[in-house]
Amino acid sequence: MARTLDHAAGDLLIAESETTSRPVGRAVAFIEAYFAQPVSLATLAATAGLSVSRFATLFRQEVGISPHRYVCLVRVRHAQQLLRRGVPPSVVATEVGFFDQSHLGRHFRRTVGVTPGDYVARPAGLMC
Repeated sequence: MARTLDHAAGDLLIAESETTSRPVGRAVAFIEAYFAQPVSLATLAATAGLSVSRFATLFRQEVGISPHRYVCLVRVRHAQQLLRRGVPPSVVATEVGFFDQSHLGRHFRRTVGVTPGDYVARPAGLMC
């Protein structure tokens, strides 16, 4: 079952299809479960049962982005959920695995197009 990225209304969604290999599927499941922890390429490759280089190549071929970028997207997706619940960005940053609030802000803006503060300030109907 392959996983492809889909941007719908600003939320990061992972859509399943039928071509993802088991190694990549195991790595994606690991990322989804442990996104808030430091996730190294070596750990993901070991989870997949592949060498680091083979894993990175296979992951990019099947998912469409690098493993690191995928981890960042998962973290931003979870950050969006916490921000919607009213959790302050400084707390959200550490809860989802970013080093600090500025680290969250850089990845959030790159992914969503606005800063976490602007994201929270938007009316609910206009939220990404």
